[in-house]
Amino acid sequence: MKVELEKLKNHEGVAVKALLDSGATGLFMDITFAKEKGFKMEKLKKPLLVGNVDGMVNVGGAIMYQVECNIFFKGHVERARMDICNLGKIEVILGMPWLAAHNLEIDWEKREVKMTHCPPICGKRKQEEGKKEVKKVEKNENEEMLKRLVPKRFWK
Repeated sequence: MKVELEKLKNHEGVAVKALLDSGATGLFMDITFAKEKGFKMEKLKKPLLVGNVDGMVNVGGAIMYQVECNIFFKGHVERARMDICNLGKIEVILGMPWLAAHNLEIDWEKREVKMTHCPPICGKRKQEEGKKEVKKVEKNENEEMLKRLVPKRFWK
């Protein structure tokens, strides 16, 4: 699926095709992609060994770095940490922890992904909750309650 990753240092967005992989144990970014696009890689205190689906050790060796970035997809936004490793032609993998947290609705025939079950950490959910709160205040005509909710400098 197409997502946008935002670099935290300069807020530059990078469009990417992300592979959804229920067999992956985390979130991963290809090392060549990370370097080419200028993501800030943070060195891990302890390297993590990487195993491929066939049980072999990844030719790129252990995971030595992570990247922290924002993920944007159809109004959804969240901060994420991705392990950096050799993914070959794949740029980003969103694995089982991410898939389980978001419990996506996928229509395989239409090739559509909907994020209707976002967890509380998801920016989209926070924005929607904020909008609901504003609507409640707009509908309420009780002036005293409004004065308690709205700072005095905004009363006019």
